[in-house]
Amino acid sequence: MATSQQSSQNDPLQQSQQSQQQSQQQQQQQQPIDDPTSKVKMLVPHLRESLVNLMKITSHNFVNYAGIDNASKSENPSQRLDKSLEEFYSICDQIELNLRLAREYMVQSGESAHHTPVAIWAPKTEAGQMDTLQNYGMYINTVKTQITYAKDIHDLLQEWCKRLGSSTVIEK
Repeated sequence: MATSQQSSQNDPLQQSQQSQQQSQQQQQQQQPIDDPTSKVKMLVPHLRESLVNLMKITSHNFVNYAGIDNASKSENPSQRLDKSLEEFYSICDQIELNLRLAREYMVQSGESAHHTPVAIWAPKTEAGQMDTLQNYGMYINTVKTQITYAKDIHDLLQEWCKRLGSSTVIEK
């Protein structure tokens, strides 16, 4: 009798823990994920499931076609290999795009650190970190330098477009 009371006491506790876990999972699923590495982590289990499904269908088709070749079976089963392949490749493409996006984020971050070597702001500053932050004047100088570089690139592109346009007219 004591064990039945303990199990009845554990059941509500376990049920409340399970309901909390389910609500947390639902909240995580409802929130859009902007981080490409998180998206890849979410897609890997789907890729694994898709690969298992693809292998099952392929093995069934292989066994059935081998039976047809040996004349032991006469019917052709219709398991959709093309749909499972399409699903697998779709997930692979999504993972590839997210990995490329993550790499672009990393390159952009590196370029940003290269062109603005001193941090403009920090989430929490300590006494020793105040010296490494840019003040407003330094930030304005950095922005002016970046604007100058952008104008130079714009001028170069315009010059090359004019050269390209004049060279195509001369060739005709």
